[in-house]
Amino acid sequence: MDEDDENRDRKRRRRYPFDAFGFDDDFINDIFNDERIMDDVRRMTEEMMKMFTNAQPGKSVVHGFKIHIGPDGKPIIEDFGNKPKQLPTGEAVISEEREPLTDIIEGDEDVAITVEIPGVERDDINLDITRDNLEIKVDTPNRKYHKNLALPCDVLPKTTTATYKNGILDIVIKRKEKKKQGEGYHVNIE
Repeated sequence: MDEDDENRDRKRRRRYPFDAFGFDDDFINDIFNDERIMDDVRRMTEEMMKMFTNAQPGKSVVHGFKIHIGPDGKPIIEDFGNKPKQLPTGEAVISEEREPLTDIIEGDEDVAITVEIPGVERDDINLDITRDNLEIKVDTPNRKYHKNLALPCDVLPKTTTATYKNGILDIVIKRKEKKKQGEGYHVNIE
């Protein structure tokens, strides 16, 4: 293997995790060169480091972020895990309450929400829903989770169904109105 092949392999390994998602080089460069995204990552990293500095020995800390692409094609960063809490002295400490990782999928007739809340029993989970908001709360001696979600559309709260298995809470809520499809226009190709 010559030096050029080694350099190509090294570059390939460096971006390999992104290959699985079909992202091209331009997309990867756009994400890592976007000042707003890098500022968000920097801010989250600083918050995590402050939390770890003030962590109590033997106490676990969960903190991370996910990046997904919004409807406008731009990346959206969401963080999850233990939230930093400010003391009156201005010092950041780790809250025992965790914000769970969530995904929302807006369908034509309903909204599906998946929430990761491991280590709790089904009876420990409290769900409160209004036409445009969902609150998830768990408060046990061992685990505390809390998440307030603004729903992407108005829903019918009484149609909510939820299942919990292996630490994953799945919630489905019927939309108040079916999602309107945009009017199509046929284009003749010359």
